[in-house]
This record gives sequence, structure tokens and C-alpha cells, in this order.
Amino acid sequence: MNVAQRIAELRAEINAHDRHYYLEAAPIISDLAYDRLVQELKRLEEAHPQLITPDSPTQRVSGEPVSELTQVTHREPMLSIENTYELNELREFFARTNRGLPTEDVSWVMELKIDGVAASLIYEHGVLMRAVTRGDGRVGDDVTHNARTIRDIPLHLAPVHGHPVPDLIEIRGEVYMTNRDLESLNVARGKAGEPPFANPRNVAAGTLRLLDPRICAARKLRFFCHGVGYSSVETAKTHWEFLRIVRHWGLPPTPHAQRITNIEEAAAAVESLESELHNLDFEVDGVVFKVDRFDQRSLLGATTKSPRWVVAYKFEKYEAVTQLLKIEVQVGKTGTVTPVAHLQPVEIAGTTVSRASLHNADEIERLDVRVGDWVVVEKAGKIIPHVVRIEKHRRAHSLPKYRFPTHCPACGSTLQRDPGGVYIRCINHACPAQLQQRLEYFASRSCMDIDGLGSRQIERLIGSNKVGSYGDLYQLTVEDFQQFYKQGSKIAEKLVENIQNSRERGLTRVLTAIAIPHVGTRAAQLLARQFETIEALQAASVEELAEVPDIGPVIAQSVRSFLHSAMGRKVIDELRAAGVKLAEPRPRGKSQALAGKTFVVTGTLENYSRQEAQAAIEAHGGRAASSVSKKTDYVLAGKEPGSKLEQALKLGVPVIDEQQFLALLRGVDS
Repeated sequence: MNVAQRIAELRAEINAHDRHYYLEAAPIISDLAYDRLVQELKRLEEAHPQLITPDSPTQRVSGEPVSELTQVTHREPMLSIENTYELNELREFFARTNRGLPTEDVSWVMELKIDGVAASLIYEHGVLMRAVTRGDGRVGDDVTHNARTIRDIPLHLAPVHGHPVPDLIEIRGEVYMTNRDLESLNVARGKAGEPPFANPRNVAAGTLRLLDPRICAARKLRFFCHGVGYSSVETAKTHWEFLRIVRHWGLPPTPHAQRITNIEEAAAAVESLESELHNLDFEVDGVVFKVDRFDQRSLLGATTKSPRWVVAYKFEKYEAVTQLLKIEVQVGKTGTVTPVAHLQPVEIAGTTVSRASLHNADEIERLDVRVGDWVVVEKAGKIIPHVVRIEKHRRAHSLPKYRFPTHCPACGSTLQRDPGGVYIRCINHACPAQLQQRLEYFASRSCMDIDGLGSRQIERLIGSNKVGSYGDLYQLTVEDFQQFYKQGSKIAEKLVENIQNSRERGLTRVLTAIAIPHVGTRAAQLLARQFETIEALQAASVEELAEVPDIGPVIAQSVRSFLHSAMGRKVIDELRAAGVKLAEPRPRGKSQALAGKTFVVTGTLENYSRQEAQAAIEAHGGRAASSVSKKTDYVLAGKEPGSKLEQALKLGVPVIDEQQFLALLRGVDS
């Protein structure tokens, strides 16, 4: 093998390892082995400088700083994105987009909105030739010298079968810094007597415009691709396809992207994402919804400021720095042990925050959070506060690592980690902490609705050995409560009366209240309506349970496992013995005329809220669905119906107004 061949082989091998490390997050060799490959390539190129090319891995950092930043005009403007902060605003965007494409089926791609610096990468014949910041959208700064140091950005795009790299293509994305790398950078600056940086975005923005690429390389910026500007040939017909193609080429697309078909899916995806923000090691300030098909984007066009086919749904984010005083673990109703940070009280967005969830043991390990640390606490959207990163440069002395408990703090049982999961649990069902949480949930308004039975009363009942299960609640007497209240008080009598009255709540409430994993109010309602009695539900197979609309295999397996476990059988037997109603017969007679019919409600009705209309449909034997499909029998449309009406018209689904709906119900009831 000659020198040129060995150089080519080393470059290909190093590029492959870069892909494994930065794109796949799954390195297959050690850092030492990787460094040896780079060193060998450097030696060969130094001995044969005529073989050095701009896309060689050794050329990521040039030797000298640039003298100044050159301004570059974008071939296609990098327009700004319209922002929304409310779900109603997002709903209007979806409706407006559908109105702009009245004869089209529209789908969207939801992406994370990375809180970084927008940049454009220009590749010619697959080689990175220029990187430009967004600037004012029309003119930006040439930061190629710094972009070449970012390991996420390949110097050469690798074509794949069926997807050649265009002769000229502009890839757009976001340059950012991880919270972990900011922590390390601030520690180094503290040792050098330099002030810390406040947040990752400011570091990324400032670093990308530095003249010396060696500083940029040391700060470990990262890059996510989220779009395409100019391209000499068409690369894809949809954005979803484009994200898949650029990943094959070696560029990291924005993670956790989802395809969305309607506003309901969009709202559910946003809610799910907000609860998972703590798992991300980079800053996110919202999500972006983009029309998926490129030809539809062209039809929608743009205003002078922003495209009409994209919108950002932003989270209101607020941060504060405070000190971690202690870490306490709490045991939930299913035994999950959750660590909670107790903080020096600090004001965030007008409220005083003194506690924040640390979620699980893996999160503590990832953050390397220790009691006594100064921490950055964030409140984004409607979620509870969470710890974003640690101000490690403020550690005045060595703090001991936090050790997650091995035994339950409430009952002393050995804790166990879920197989293949992140949660650690107490598996002792008799654990008093679990019992406390289960009984509080059982008595809550959305479950058995036992007014007056709160956490303090339940704690006293458990402490005096009056209750050890749901069934025990129904054996309580006025005398059992009189020890908590003044002599002659009527509160005890009322509380016992409320407990006894809850026997009649019905199967839906019971299934919700007994904390079956994955079963909330909606799933409980569907199961109760389908099977009517607990006996029928217990007799159902997993397959029969999964056939219930909107239940699916995960919930089905969970219900079956719970009801056939020793614990589940005991719960049901005790409630049955206590006289709790474990049935919920469906309305019979004429109201069953809607049986087997599926309705979708859209828009604003005069006589019903959407929930009330859905309840009326189901009370008469029908099914209320959230999205329109060919299986939908009727769409009930009020004022401002939006995309569901358009979808119904496209599919030929009958559309009825509120007067027709009322007439239908009167006909059913007559």
C-alpha cells in the first residue's frame, strides 16, 4: 500500500469513527486508539504536504486566526419564524395553513427548537466550503474557520446509494453548547481567574464569531441540522425524508422529531415533551412545526418576515441560581422512588421555588449534583421546576458524591431498579409511604371523590393502624375519627358519610382509583363502558382488552397483569366485600341507537362544551374520537371548526350541525 492509499484509508476510518461518536453516540474504539489514528495521519501529511486536502480530518483547526469576519449574502434569505405561546394560537396556525391548502392533505413535522445560533453550511461537491451565521437573515458573517472545528459538522458529506450529494447544497441548522460542556468550561475559567459564562447560548454565539478557531475548538460546540436552503438539485419531496437523508450523509438532524397530522396530536406531543425536557443536555426553548411537503410550502409562500408554512411554539422559560440544601427521596403510590432537591428559596417567574424534582438516580448521575452545590433551576412552560445544570466552578471545596439509597426510607425494604429502565422502586406493597400515596389518590376528586379525607387524616389513620388497604376505609366508624377532632364535632360523622357514599361511584372511578399502571380516567372509562362489570373485565384476555378502541397492547397487558396478580385480586375482593359498586351498566333501550357509531366534535357549540357533547354521545352508546378518519360516522361541527371539518369533507364523512345533533338526541330519547 502506498502513502496516498494509506492516507485515504486513515481519513475514511477517522471519519467513520467521528460518525459513530458524534452522530450515533456509540463509539467503537477508545479515545487513545482514535488519537493514534489521527497522529499517524498527521505524520504522513506532514511528510507529504502535497497530499493534504481541505476535507482531511487534520484540517479541522487551522494554525492562525483570521484577521476579520467577512460578511456574506445568503443565496436564499434565512427568514425568521413566527412565534406562538398559547395553544389557541397554535390551533389557529394549523387552521390557517389548512385554509391555505383547501384541497390538500396536510401533515407537519415537529422538531425541538434548539436555543442556539442559526448557521448555514455550504457544501460544494460534498466538501464544506463555507459556514455563515444567520445575521439579519439576508447577510451573515463567514465563520467557516470556526465551523470546521465543530466535530458534528462533517468536512465531507458521504453519499449513499440512491441519495447522491448535490453539487451545491446549503444545509441549515443550529450551533449550540451542551450544559455539561458549559459546566466544564466554567470550571476551567474559574481556575484561570476568569468570570463564568451565564448560559450555553451566549457562549455559542460569542464563540462562533471569534477570530481564533483554536478557542472555538477548545469549547466543543455542537451542531444540529434542521433544514435546507439552496440546492442545485431536489434532494427530497418532504422534510421528513430530508432529515433521514442528511443523517445518511453524516449530518446530525434535530433529535426527537415527530410527524403530526392534526392539532390534537400536536398538543399531546408538546405536553409529552414538556415533561421530558429534563432529559436533554442542551437548551430547548420550544418546538417548531413545519409543513412536511416541500411543494405545499411553495404554495403557501412567505411574508416579508417569515414563511407561512412554519411556526414556533415557544415555552416561557425562567431561570435562577440557588443552593442545593439536601436531597430527599419520596416514595410514590406504585413504589417509584423519586429524588427531590430542597433548595434555598428563590423567586422564579413571580413564585417562590424551594423544591425541584431530580427525577431519578440516572439524572443525579448525569448532572453530578451534590448537596451544597449551586444549581441553575429552570421553570419552562407549565412544568414543575427542574435543575438544568450545576455551577461546578462555585464548588469551594470537595463535596461528596450523592449516593442513592439502597433501601426504602419508609419501610427499609431493598430497592430494585426496573429491568432495563431508569426507575428504582420499593416493591413492598405494604410500605406505609406507598399506602399513604395510594389512599390519597384513591380519595382524590378525580377518583372516589371522598371530600374531607386528606393527607393529614390518612397519615393519622395509618399511624394508628386503622387502615392498611382501600377496603379498610369502608370499615371506619365515627369513633375512629373522633380522636382527631374535638368532642361533639360533626366533622367525623360527615367524613364517614362521605366514605360510605363513595361506594356508589361506579366502575370507572374504581379503575381510576386503584392505580393500575398506565390506566388514567379515559382508559378506565373506556374499559368500564366496554365490559360493564369487574368480573367481565377480569375474564377478558389481553387480546380482548387491546381490541377496545384507544386501549392498545401496553394498557391491555398492564390491566390483565394487575387484575390477575395476588395484590390485584386482593384489592378487588376487599372492595367487593365492602360493598363498593364494581359495575357500570351501559344505558339500555333506545339510547343504544348510536351504538357502534363514531363521532368527532369540532368547533365551538352553543349548548355544549366539547367534553359535554362527547359525554352525550357516549351516554347514548356512541364513541367520541379525537381525529377524523374513514371510520368516522359523523362530524359534529360548531363555529370555527378548523381542519377536522376540511378532513371530513375530503373523506366524505357526514357533517352535522348542533341543531341536527340535538334533533338526533331527541329522536334517540323519544
